[in-house]
Amino acid sequence: MNARANFIRMQDSTREDWQLIGGEFAQFTRGLPDRVMAHLKLLEGDYGGFPVDRYTHSLQTATRALRDGRDEEYVVCALLHDIGDTLGSFNHPDIAAAIVQPFVSEANHWMIKHHGIFQGHYFFHHLGMDPDMREQFKDQPHYAHTAEFCELYDNPAFDPQAETLPISEFEPMLRRLMASPKQSLYKAAMAR
Repeated sequence: MNARANFIRMQDSTREDWQLIGGEFAQFTRGLPDRVMAHLKLLEGDYGGFPVDRYTHSLQTATRALRDGRDEEYVVCALLHDIGDTLGSFNHPDIAAAIVQPFVSEANHWMIKHHGIFQGHYFFHHLGMDPDMREQFKDQPHYAHTAEFCELYDNPAFDPQAETLPISEFEPMLRRLMASPKQSLYKAAMAR
């Protein structure tokens, strides 16, 4: 990735510039799964007071989903649901949702984006917050999907003794999922 366009303002760019940039972009996107796994690894050793570190929690959530027979997209969402903790301390679900959005269904994107409020059902009362805050979404089509994710996979994934598969178990799934976006502003341009 060494070739560069010659413009200093996008308004002065040419088709040739964008062909060059498109070629570089294609190479760069192939490394996305590696960058995502490296970022997820930043959660290792970050306990934040929890019984397991955030990396183990992520692996354990994905392990539970995999062992329950969920499809690869769902399992990868379970793996990445808290990846935003490092940069989005006050809005981590939004960060995770932005990362997975091009690759997942509307239901799974909504689940990741809203899991923080739904997970609060189990502990918000300890913080003086409303544990039923999720009820504001009771008429949303993905309410039950998200509530189930938290109940079955996110909520119980803090057990130091629970089965926790290594990242190598999930890496092929992540690579397959991120190989081709389902939706993206640039999808049509990428198809050319």
